[in-house]
Amino acid sequence: MTISLTFPKGILASLAIALASTTTSFAAATDYEFQLVQPEVAQSPEATVAVRLVDRRTAKPVPDAVIFTTRLDMAPEGMEAMTTSVEAMPSAEPGVYRFKTNLSMEGGWRFKLAAKVQGEAETVEGELILKATP
Repeated sequence: MTISLTFPKGILASLAIALASTTTSFAAATDYEFQLVQPEVAQSPEATVAVRLVDRRTAKPVPDAVIFTTRLDMAPEGMEAMTTSVEAMPSAEPGVYRFKTNLSMEGGWRFKLAAKVQGEAETVEGELILKATP
């Protein structure tokens, strides 16, 4: 049995153009960026460091990411082995992630982070330099 379908003139061409123009946009880890909310933080054993995760394509903050790796060290001062603890804290602002840490010395600190963004396969990584001030 053979079935024959007849379409009005031009409908197949319109359908083909519509399908060809449909694109799917996939994000990559490089489409996201960590940013320091404040590049200078008062040196303290109870210092708070706030980081914003932004979608570079839209410039909008990214809420609900799962930050699973953090490292804070004094690599900018030539002391990469000098690390300190980092503890996640709650944040009221979507896309801003806050951390309590012990900035035991004034100077430059490197903050390395890794996160999973909902719906993205790749890990988002960042490396930020902050300054602990008196």
